[in-house]
Order: sequence, then C-alpha cells, then structure tokens
Amino acid sequence: MSGNILIIDDEIKLLKLLGMILSQENFNVKEASTARSAMTMLEQYDFDVVLSDVRLPDAFGVDLVKSIKAKYPHLEIILMTAFGNITDAVQAMKNGTYDYLVKGDDNEKIIPLVYKALEKSKDNKFKIVQKSSDQKGFDRIIGNSPLILQAKKLAEKVALTDATVLLTGETGTGKEVFANAIHEGSDRKKNSFVAINCSAFSKEILESELFGHKAGSFTGAVKDKKGLIEEANGGTLFLDEIGEMPIELQAKLLRVLETKEFIKMGETKVSKSDFRLIAATNRNLEDEIKQGNFREDLYFRLNVFEITLPALRERKDDLKALAKNFISVFSQKLHLTAVHVDPDYYKILEKNDWKGNIRELRNTIERSLILMNDNILNAESLPHYSEKNTTEKDSFSIKSLEKEHILKVLQYTKGNKAEAARLLEIGIATLYRKLEEYELR
Repeated sequence: MSGNILIIDDEIKLLKLLGMILSQENFNVKEASTARSAMTMLEQYDFDVVLSDVRLPDAFGVDLVKSIKAKYPHLEIILMTAFGNITDAVQAMKNGTYDYLVKGDDNEKIIPLVYKALEKSKDNKFKIVQKSSDQKGFDRIIGNSPLILQAKKLAEKVALTDATVLLTGETGTGKEVFANAIHEGSDRKKNSFVAINCSAFSKEILESELFGHKAGSFTGAVKDKKGLIEEANGGTLFLDEIGEMPIELQAKLLRVLETKEFIKMGETKVSKSDFRLIAATNRNLEDEIKQGNFREDLYFRLNVFEITLPALRERKDDLKALAKNFISVFSQKLHLTAVHVDPDYYKILEKNDWKGNIRELRNTIERSLILMNDNILNAESLPHYSEKNTTEKDSFSIKSLEKEHILKVLQYTKGNKAEAARLLEIGIATLYRKLEEYELR
C-alpha cells in the first residue's frame, strides 16, 4: 500500500535515515527540518501521514499536531521524542496524535505503525469525501472569495421566503447547486425539488414534461403522465436555461405562476399546484425581450429576486479548494489511493480562463485522474496539448496524443463508447469517426 509521508525533524542524520527506510517500503517521502517548512509542504502536497519530532527549532510538536489537524483533519500524525514524558504524551493524544514514540526504544515499531496510520488516514479521507457527497444545502457551496460569499448570503436570505428567484451567470457556474441549496434552506425542504433543463427538449416534449398529459393526447402518449409542475406541489420547481423556453410555453408558464393552476395536455379540467419557482439562465433576458424571444411580463414575474453567480475566473482564490474537492470525489469514484498532486498542477489550473467555469474544472479533474501516471497529477496529466511541439517525432504529435488520450478513456470506461464520448466531451458519432481514423475499432 503506497502513501505520502512527511517527516519533520531537525536532526538531519535521523531525518535522512527515516526517509531512506520509508522510501524502501515504497512510500513517497518528503522531509522538513522545521515546522514552518513542514506547513509549506503540507500546503503544496497531499500527505497521508506525518512523523514529527516533538522538539523542533520553531515549534513544540505537541502544539503543532493541533495546528495540522485543524487544517488537514484526514492526516494521521505520529510524534517522536528522545525524552519520554507522560504529560506530553497525554496532551498529544488529546490534540489528535495517532501515536507517541520514544526514539531508540520504539524503532522497530515505526514501520508497522506507519502502515496502520496510513490505513486510518485513508479511512478518514473516505469518510470526509462521503460526508462531502452527502452534504446538502449551502454546505455544498465551496469557496470563500468575496463574490461567492455575497451570492451565498443573498441566497441564504431569500431561502427563508417563498419568493421566486432568478439565478443568472455563465454556463457552469453552479446555478443548480444554488437552486438546491435555496430549496434545502426553505420551509419546503421536506417536499420535492424537481429540475428540468428547458434547452434539452423540443416544445412538445417540454410541454408534456412540465404540464403532464392525458393518455391519447398525442402519438405515443399511451398512459397518463404527471408533469413536473404537479410533482413539485409543496416543493420547488427549478427551470434551468429558461431563456431557451419556446415563447408559446412562456405564456402558459406565466398563467401558472399567477394562478397556481394548469391544464394537462389533452385534458380540460384545471389542476392546482403550490410550488416555489427558481429559474436560471446564462442569457441576457432583457436582450432576449428586445429581440422578441422572451416575454417581458414573464421576465418581471421571474425577476423578483435575482442572484448573479460569478464566473470562475472572477473567483480564482476558490479554484484550489474546488480542485481539491473534485480530486477527492473522483479519486473515490475511480478507486484511486495515495494520489499525489504536484504544486505546478494547481498553478497551471490557475492560468486557465475556465470559459466553462466549475463544470469545465470538474471535467478536467476527472480526465486528469484518468490520464495520470504513477498516481501523480502534474502538467502531463492535463488534457491540454497546445504547448507540445508538433514538429517533434510522431509520438509527440497532436494526433498521437489524441489517440493515446482516447485509448486511456476507453480503457477507463471498459469499452463503453457512450461514456467515453461523454468524458471526452464529443458526440458519439465523432468518437466512432476518430476510432476509425486511428484504426482502433
């Protein structure tokens, strides 16, 4: 079992000796001689276990444990000392130390203890990721930049009301996450949160999905269908990309919002539904009104409380936290352990403009984990090859790299071409064409 280990000791000979011993056990080892340099390394690398001397030049190891655990709760820390002290040992355990060793007396215990601490650390990571994936509401919104905190504050306030909310911002900025958080923060949270993307369906199908239909109302309607407006009764209806809704349906939606009444397709009787509406768009609806694509009266009905979500390039301070979260989530999904992140990996991510915002970052992280070698995320893991010199030998050409990338993704999906096309963000027909071009079929 591989793992990332940090050793902190100002006795350089012992530091090097421990580093050599642990490296021979196939651990990835980093060394620090001060608490300050150790904290810098913890910020740059993803460690599993820390071995630290109690007496450091710039810190008391027992106190250092508390500081490390506060920032990196998954880490397990083993303290080492040349002077056995029961009081220190007790306080160390209270601060979260995994174990406390006396140098010289317990040397034979170090290797098995590191293995046990590593297992515990990986279990901690799993629980943290599991807790993160189980999080609901505003806890799912990651970031502390001023713009995201402002948007979150507005959302928390409006959640306590029943007001209609319009979420605006570029594609991929997390509008559905915000909509779900508002629902979870409202009195309607015990009832359904139903969502639909208005750009994903034709007019007829979208109308059926929203309003429901009676059996026989159109070809293929073999049985009665309950619409999402009815499903959302008592809860929240989220209409994503509402700027894409056909103008004919906009009039029907306006009537529902004003009366809470609707008529299913193929039916004459009026039904009622008490729901809260949250809508989202990446379009400028005022421009759409001028072009005749969106009803002004519906816009005013929707725009009771508008929240604009910032683009990722406007909140670069949050990028590393978002990336770390996606690395944890997808590492768990892909059954990866001891993933090491090169500090340059984050620097390269920060240079990107992220036109697709958080959604693009999430997809990039997932593909990086598939592409990485030796469990190391670095520049080579990123699916961007624009900096490659295409005049070099064929193995470094764009076509060669693309072929290798497709092969890795297909290997990951176990030959599932539809899933591979999704991860590659291309159409299934395009994938088949490339497979034929590279003679991979």
